[in-house]
Order: sequence, then structure tokens, then C-alpha cells
Amino acid sequence: MSLQGPKTREYFQRASKVIPYGVNSNFRYWGDEDTLVVKGGKGAYVWDMDGKRYIDYRLGFGPIILGHGYEAVVERVKETIGDGTVFAWTTPLEIEVAERLTRMTGNDKVRLTNTGSEATMHALRIARAYTNREKFIKFEGCYHGQVDYFMYSTASSEKRMLGSRRSPISAPTTSGIPLGISQYVINLPFNDFERLEETIETKWHDIAAVIVEPVLGNAAGIFPLPGYLEKIRELTEKYGIVLIFDEVKTGFRLANGGAQEYFGIRADLATYAKAMGNGFPVAAIAGKEEVMMTIQPGAMAHGGTYSGNGVAVAAAAATLQTLEEEPVIATIGKRGQRLMDGIDEILNDAGIPHAVTGAPAMFSLFIGSDEMPTDFRGYLEGDGDLYEKIAMELIARGVQPDADGREPWFLCYALSEEDVDFTLNAFEEAVKTAKS
Repeated sequence: MSLQGPKTREYFQRASKVIPYGVNSNFRYWGDEDTLVVKGGKGAYVWDMDGKRYIDYRLGFGPIILGHGYEAVVERVKETIGDGTVFAWTTPLEIEVAERLTRMTGNDKVRLTNTGSEATMHALRIARAYTNREKFIKFEGCYHGQVDYFMYSTASSEKRMLGSRRSPISAPTTSGIPLGISQYVINLPFNDFERLEETIETKWHDIAAVIVEPVLGNAAGIFPLPGYLEKIRELTEKYGIVLIFDEVKTGFRLANGGAQEYFGIRADLATYAKAMGNGFPVAAIAGKEEVMMTIQPGAMAHGGTYSGNGVAVAAAAATLQTLEEEPVIATIGKRGQRLMDGIDEILNDAGIPHAVTGAPAMFSLFIGSDEMPTDFRGYLEGDGDLYEKIAMELIARGVQPDADGREPWFLCYALSEEDVDFTLNAFEEAVKTAKS
């Protein structure tokens, strides 16, 4: 059964004639029968071109923290753009956003940019300039954006591509990357204390940075084991390596101060995007003053025509103000915990081995075993096909998580208790149908 109604199909076919595969990001393509065209959204809902409403748990892959078309954000953007948007000078709104961001996250300094990919790209450059080293460590299943250096052993990889745990392979996940780039990338299994310590102790003199998603935002929201982030922090401090927290998904979602607040770990640099602007394209690199001041004009390049543009900073200012002044995180946490507990109970009653992973604001389901996966290799041992069957049945009933279990369920402030009730009832029906 296709997800597309007649009007949605018509628009998708139009899109396919002028846009490769009908989408402007490959992650949005679900095949010719199930790729949707969305007319719009409001609050916790989106509507396709046929007027079918979905409770939205994809939320643009995480940016919508308040809700679609959130009035305070929209109005702040409207007020701002009438006075121009790009000036090639600093504006008061940029200063306001930087002040709010540093206050909320505890970072010393911040530079604004436009996307998560730009933020992580610049963070790696800063780390290299600061340490005068070139290689870096990332972790299997972590995704740090569409930058050649990071497109190795991501959540799009298959297990056979990763090599042995003792000798991991940095597996490219796209064509088009120059072969020589792989020599700078060291991939390790997440939550493996032994591999981490052994690698850093033998190769530290070449390593500029360790970049990590504190929670694996593209691999089922897998959490760090107790002490693992602390071990990364200990080793990076010991050997003068820059620790980068990629908080593009966890920033302003796990807590107002992101994963650094949630786990009580202070990184040297952190990258933000997504929830920072409630769906508007804005991002940031922030961190300790000593490291951030490496961005010296004439010595280390950081720039961008649209960095700090009026639309982006107006949205960020309104979003961050709402997060500071209203119980956004607490409300999302309450709703998310109800969903996690309810889904867990439904799957238990259905006799489906599973684990509910992640945090209430961004959680996932691991189907196939009651044992919680601790790394991407463990996640790949699950029953992704059964998860997809359940998810597609759920989407047909008007509840839209991603059909791929690697992508978390995201929650927004606009989600109501009634929405949670509807979701759990639909989930129970979807499980019964998928099992039959």
C-alpha cells in the first residue's frame, strides 16, 4: 500500500522531473510510492498534499523543538526581515543570540554559521589549527554532516564494512570522496574503553581532535556507558587533544545546556544547529576561549556570507528565549517518558524482544533483543525489518516516526497528552497488524 494519495503522487511526480529522485536530501527519499510531499505543518502536526494529518515525530530530523510555525519565532522573524537580513557587519541580534547561547551552555565564546555540517567542519579546522596536528578520532555510527572527512563508518554503513573490532576500518559511505582523506580519519567502536585508550596512547601525537555525538543521534539514540565520556575527557586532556561534542541533535534538546549539562562533561568545542532555531537554518561553533580565539583574522579562516543573517538569528533569539523562559524541556520530558513507557509495555505484551533507547526528548526502539545495544555494531544485530513494518503501519494510521529505526523519535513542546494517547493506541494497532 502506497503512502501517497492522488494529489501527493501528482506533486511527487512533478518533483521527480526537475529534482533528482524528487527530494533535496537523500534521507527524504522513501521510494517512488512512499515519498511524501508536505503542504505544511502547525504545532505537532504536518499535512500531506491530500490533507492527511500526521502527528510528526520526525520534526525535520530534530530541529522543531517548539512546534511547526511556532508563533513567537515566526513573529520575531517577520519583525526582523523588514529591516534587511545581510549586512556584512555585526548586528545587535547576533550579540543577543551569542549572549543567550553562552549563558545557557556555559561556553565562553561562539561563532554563528548556517548548518550543522558547516559547524562541524569549522570545529575540526579550529582543532587542527590549535594543536598543529591533522588526524582525528570519530566513532562508528556517528554522523557529523555532509563533509568528506566525516563520511566514514556513519550510521549508513553495513556491519561487513566496519572490519573487526580490534582493527576497525574507516569505511566511506558515499562515492566521490578522494582516497587520500581516509588517512586522516580514525574510526573506533563507541563505548569501547580498551580501543579508545589504546588508540590515543599510541597515536596521540598525530591526533588533533576527538569528535563525538554524546548520544548517537543517527544510531537509535544509544547512550554512553557510565564513565565513557569521562574517559574521553580524561585522555584528551592528558594528551592535549581537542574534545568536540557534536551537539547538533542533543543541543537544546536533552537540556537547555545540551549534553554538556546533561552528562556534566565540559568539552573544548561544541557544535549546535537543529533545535537552536526551531526549523530555521542556523548553527554555531562554541567552546573554551583559548581554543575559540584560534580563529584569528588573517591566521585561521572562518567565514560565511550568511553566517549570522537576520532570519537565522531572529529565529534563534526567539527559540532560545522561549527555552529559557518556559518549561519546554520539562514538558517534552514528561510526554516522552509516557511514550517510552507505553511503547515498552505494548511490545512486552506482544512478546516482542526489544529495548527502548535514548532519552525522552529523542528516543528509539531496538527490536530483536531485550539487551540494550551499546554501539552501532550491536544495533545492527537488531530486527530492522520488523521495526520498519511497525513504523509503516503506524504512519498509515497518522503517526509519523521515521521508518528507519536508526533515526530517533523527536518530540516538540506542542505535543499534547491527547497526542500521546492517540500515538499509543495507534502503536498498539500497528504492532498487532505487523505481527499478523
